[in-house]
Amino acid sequence: MGEGDRPGGIRVVVVDDHPIFRRGLLGALEDAADVMVVGSASDGNEALAVIAANGPDVVLLDLNLPALNGIEVSNRLTAQGFAGAVLILTMYEDDRAVIAALRAGARGYVLKGATQEDIVAAIRAVACGNMVLGAAAASAVADRLTGSSPSRAAKDLGLTERETEILSLMVDGRRYTEIAGTLFLSEKTVRNHITNIFTKLASSPSSASRIGPPRRPAPASPDCAPANASCPGRRRNSADW
Repeated sequence: MGEGDRPGGIRVVVVDDHPIFRRGLLGALEDAADVMVVGSASDGNEALAVIAANGPDVVLLDLNLPALNGIEVSNRLTAQGFAGAVLILTMYEDDRAVIAALRAGARGYVLKGATQEDIVAAIRAVACGNMVLGAAAASAVADRLTGSSPSRAAKDLGLTERETEILSLMVDGRRYTEIAGTLFLSEKTVRNHITNIFTKLASSPSSASRIGPPRRPAPASPDCAPANASCPGRRRNSADW
């Protein structure tokens, strides 16, 4: 089944300048029943054209692109009022890249070394309005924007006690499932808290000038609340990460 042939699902555009990696990623996404690849591109200018032509829910976007890099592409999409979500794809969890991606409006950040399951899960999460950041990214955000620790972040951003606990566990390298088990919460609840944390960070007067305003989530049907296990993206049900 080729690009755009699968009806329904979360509409995705894949942007990466390495042909072998791009083909492998396209093949991996073909295995996800609720994901429909509607286009792909190998550089920034081509990406903007493909996105404009296909109206994806999620753009899986490499940082290091010829012509326009991933941050520049994301900035232009924000300026154009793009309603979907940008999920940054890169080799390294570099703190400067994390900050730049958030500032440009990205909803998440995924390593190229991530498993197929994790990449698909991240697509599902950002399609529902959640943010996806790994432990290193969470640590970089807390350190770069609000000080040197989750407790400083809590004070600066007005985090609740529960949100502070979750941020601390993220910085310690815990996955969402591990956080849920540690705190005796559902994964859905953990995802809601994480989305709230980064929404507060993006809207905080002390950090807004450094990371910019949060991009609005992709439009979705009424039952697509953030972290909803039955979130359908814009067109069809998909499992939560």
